Amino acid sequence: MLRCTDLTLAVPGRVLCRGLSAHFGKGEAWAILGRNGTGKSTLLHALAGLSVPAAGRVELEGKPVGSYRARERAQALSVLLQIEPSTYWGSVLDYVRLGRYPHASGIAGYSRDDSKAAQAALQAVGMADFGRRSFASLSGGERQRVRIAQMLAQDAPHMLMDEPLQHLDLRHQAEVLKLIASRVTERGETAVMVLHEPLWLGRCCTHALVLFGDGTAIAGTAAEVLTRERLERAYGCALTQVGAGAQRCFLPDV
Repeated sequence: MLRCTDLTLAVPGRVLCRGLSAHFGKGEAWAILGRNGTGKSTLLHALAGLSVPAAGRVELEGKPVGSYRARERAQALSVLLQIEPSTYWGSVLDYVRLGRYPHASGIAGYSRDDSKAAQAALQAVGMADFGRRSFASLSGGERQRVRIAQMLAQDAPHMLMDEPLQHLDLRHQAEVLKLIASRVTERGETAVMVLHEPLWLGRCCTHALVLFGDGTAIAGTAAEVLTRERLERAYGCALTQVGAGAQRCFLPDV
């Protein structure tokens, strides 16, 4: 399991959240919500062990997430960042196969099973015919689906994703969320996603964490947290609820 306890995150001149505690359990899909600049990406980085919080702790399977060696942590935790640090000039298949690095057997390099896992991940996101293409030649949406394939090929039981739906059209948004939901329900994995699109919240998320921008936050089941009043406070605009129960979603009232 992944857990944060009494977590405080801050940037110069502002506290993003204070005293936040949450337990991201197996078989749970979490949405991290809030306006731009409220600290969603900062929180995801802290959960992934990529940054040190101002106070509090983050634990992965009962150990401080920062105490893991990089390869050991990558076997338990995959991270899809919002922005890639550099351009990759190899093939699509080679890019996805990089996700197998935590499992590769040293000098022997990638095995046949690693290649099969990479190809299966491409198949899952509808990119099986793109394996020989240059990664740099892809469109933004195609590149995002390949990035998600790399995360799937990594096969870590905890998946942290910063805006996994960016650049995707409506169909591919639905397909990616269905794919992530199947990993959560069928394999008991944990998904934590920074999301902006309220259309999907009721359908794909079992839990939610909302950052309000004033240092306060709330975390819990989607049914408890995702009320119109709380989301209106979080986003600073009026919302209209469409549907009910698990099928409900919230749209801006403009």
